[in-house]
Amino acid sequence: MGSFAHKMIALAVLKGIAHMKWTPEAETAIKKIPLLVRKKVRVRLEKKARVEGKKIVSLDDVKTTQARLLSRMGSEIKGFQLKICFGPNGCPNRTNISDQLYQKVETLLKSEDLLSFLKKRVKGDLKFHHEFKITLADCPNACSQPQIKDIGIIGAVLPAVADETCTQCEACLETCQEGAIELDTLGPRIDFSRCLKCGKCALACPTGTLTTDCKGYRIQLGGKLGRHPKIAQELPGLFNEKEVIEIVKACIAVYKKKSTHGQRFAEIFTDTDFEQLKNKINV
Repeated sequence: MGSFAHKMIALAVLKGIAHMKWTPEAETAIKKIPLLVRKKVRVRLEKKARVEGKKIVSLDDVKTTQARLLSRMGSEIKGFQLKICFGPNGCPNRTNISDQLYQKVETLLKSEDLLSFLKKRVKGDLKFHHEFKITLADCPNACSQPQIKDIGIIGAVLPAVADETCTQCEACLETCQEGAIELDTLGPRIDFSRCLKCGKCALACPTGTLTTDCKGYRIQLGGKLGRHPKIAQELPGLFNEKEVIEIVKACIAVYKKKSTHGQRFAEIFTDTDFEQLKNKINV
């Protein structure tokens, strides 16, 4: 079978997926499922319907699949959620490669045995929202949403001004989306209060006047969604892998000490805890 035929089959399959119908009752029911898993449930329902030769998803289909997912939830909960952005798949915006850091954080989380901790502290069945959530993003675009996780780790590049003569080409001004660079007769000046440490300016500079000082990670703490959402608070500074691991350890220690019945980290991590952590890591 030729490539054209394969493409036509793929298009037919996609068309079938797009035109799968739902009863009004089924659509109402699917909207009551948490957004975090709704897409997964919808895909699973439509796949099951196609396998069974159905052309429409009914309310009974939704209830059956939802019950099956709920019954399996306990076996899928591991005490933590660790996610990463699309960086490892070839994202051109990567400022720092966090593949090894991801593995180190995962090893740490497993050693902390957060599942056993939660089983002792939470009354009743464990749910996904009980899990400790960490996400890594390889650049400030932050596709993995570190701002709403217990711990958000963001790859960063600290720019610097070198001794190379600036030609006033303004490539840095055109590249910086934050307006963090000013250009005068002496060359570029960086406003670090605006800089998100994406490293784009150093890449754009043709003379090497703007260069990279160091690479590391920004860390944001205490974010969450839910009924009372909260944006994570960022620790000042740029941290290497070893320092990131130590900060994660310190946060888990606070979590285990203060989470008495499965509260999210954001609910128990106070301004005092934040200041104590800053002092501990000498920020």
